[in-house]
Amino acid sequence: MPTTPVISRGSRTAATAPFAHESPADHLHLLRRATWGPTPESLAEVARLGTAAWIDRQLNPGAIADPGIDALAARMPFYFRSAQDLISRGYAYTEWNAMLATGRLALARQIWSNRQLFEVVVDVFNNVLNVTCPSSEVWGSRQEYDREVIRRHAFGSFGDMLVASARHQAMLVYLDNASSTAAQPNENYGRELLELHTIGVEAGYSEADVKNSARLLTGLTIAQDGAAVFDAGRHDGGARSIFGFQVPGHHPADGGRWIDAYLRWLAVHPLTARRLSAKLATRFVSDTPPASLVDAMARTWVDTGGQVVPVLRTLFDSAAFWASAGQKVRTPQEDYVATLRTLGTGMEASGIEGITKIYWHVLDQGHAPMAWGAPNGYPDVASAWTSPSGTLSRWNRHMDFAAGWYPKELAFVPAAKLLPSIPSTWGGLVDALGVRLTGSRLTADEKAGLLLYAGRSEGAPCSAADRWVQNALPFLVALTLDGPTFTIR
Repeated sequence: MPTTPVISRGSRTAATAPFAHESPADHLHLLRRATWGPTPESLAEVARLGTAAWIDRQLNPGAIADPGIDALAARMPFYFRSAQDLISRGYAYTEWNAMLATGRLALARQIWSNRQLFEVVVDVFNNVLNVTCPSSEVWGSRQEYDREVIRRHAFGSFGDMLVASARHQAMLVYLDNASSTAAQPNENYGRELLELHTIGVEAGYSEADVKNSARLLTGLTIAQDGAAVFDAGRHDGGARSIFGFQVPGHHPADGGRWIDAYLRWLAVHPLTARRLSAKLATRFVSDTPPASLVDAMARTWVDTGGQVVPVLRTLFDSAAFWASAGQKVRTPQEDYVATLRTLGTGMEASGIEGITKIYWHVLDQGHAPMAWGAPNGYPDVASAWTSPSGTLSRWNRHMDFAAGWYPKELAFVPAAKLLPSIPSTWGGLVDALGVRLTGSRLTADEKAGLLLYAGRSEGAPCSAADRWVQNALPFLVALTLDGPTFTIR
C-alpha cells in the first residue's frame, strides 16, 4: 500500500532575481498564503532557511518526509483502492467509505502535512476540475481521482492532469460523458470542459463549439468491469471545428488520439493560461489580482507548456505577491485548519474518530474539502463566505479547540502551555498571545477589547498564579482567534 502522495514536479526554472523579503512580516505573509496557516515551527523554519530556500523546498514535496500523515492514511485503506476494483465490486461493498476517506484525509493533510504548499495547490486544482465529494455518482472512484489525477499532476503538467481527468471514471460519470455516444451525445462534459476547466465562458465560444466538443469526446466511457476506456464504437469521427481546433474526418479507432490532442491544445491555450493563472493568483494574492501579474503567469504557462511549478515561481517572484499582505480573508475551511495548526493540536494516536468529527464540522459549515455541490468548485473570495451564522460557527469552534473540549481524540495543547511563561502584566499577556496565535501584534482595538473582557488594565500585574488565568485563559485564547488579525489569510 503506498503511503505517500504520487508527485510529478514537472520542469523547474530558477528564480529570476534574489529574494529581498526576509523580514518577520514577509515570513508571516508567505506562510499565511503558501500554507494552511503559520505555526511557530514553520515561522522558525522560514527564518532559518530564508524565503527562497523555503519555497524551493516546498516545491519539491517528494523530498519532504511526512510520517505522521503516512501513518494516518494507512488507517483509511479504502482511499488506496482502485476505481476499477471498487466499481466492479458494487456500491454495497464500498458505500460512502472511499469518498469519506478522501475528504477526511484531505483535511488531515491540510492540518498536519509537512508538504503545505503542495496541499494548497492541490486544493486549487480540486476546485478547477471539481468532482463533488461526497456525491452519489463517484462512490467508487473519487479516491483514485484524488490520487492519480489531482495529486499526481498538481506540480506537473496541466495538460497531463486534464487528459487524466477526462479519462477517469469519476469525471466520466460526474459530467455524464460515460453515457455519451455518437447517436446520443451528452453535452455536459463537452460544455464544462470549455466553460470551467479551460478557456472559460468569457472566451466567447459558440453553441456549435459546445456541440462539436461533445461529439469529439464521445467514446470515453466506463466498461462493464469498471475500467475507464475508449470505445471506438461509441465515437463520432466526423470532421469539425471547435473554437479554432480543426478535427478532420477520421476512423473512430483514431478518436482517442484526436481527443487527447484536443485536450492538450486546450490546456496550453492562452485563454486557459490566463484563466487558470488568475485562479492561482486569486488564491495567493488577492480577490482581484493585478492584471500584470496574471499576464506574467500566463506567459510562463504558455512558454512552459502548462507546467505548474514555473508558474508558481513567477507568482512568488512577483512584487505583487509581496505587496498583497492583508488582502485575503480566510474561508471557513482555512479558519478551522489554521486554528488547529496555530494551537499546536496533534493528530490522534490511533483510529480516525477525531478527524472524522472535524470533517463533519467543516461539512456542516458548507466548506469541507471537495464537497462543493456544483461543478464550478468553491469560490475563493471573501464576499462568498461573509455571514453572521458562519462567523458564529467559527467562534464556537475556536472555543472548542482552545479549551480542548472537542473532539477529545485529538491531542490539544493546554492554553497555559501555549506560552513559555505568563508575562508579568496583563498587557504583556495579551501581546504575547497575539504574537503566539496570529504571528503578529494585535491591533490597538483588539488589545483593548481583550483587556476589557478580562477586566484588567494593561499595566495590571499578571502571573500564572492569577485565579483568572488559571480558570479562564482558554476563553482569552479563543477571543484572540475571533479577532480580525487571525482572520487574515
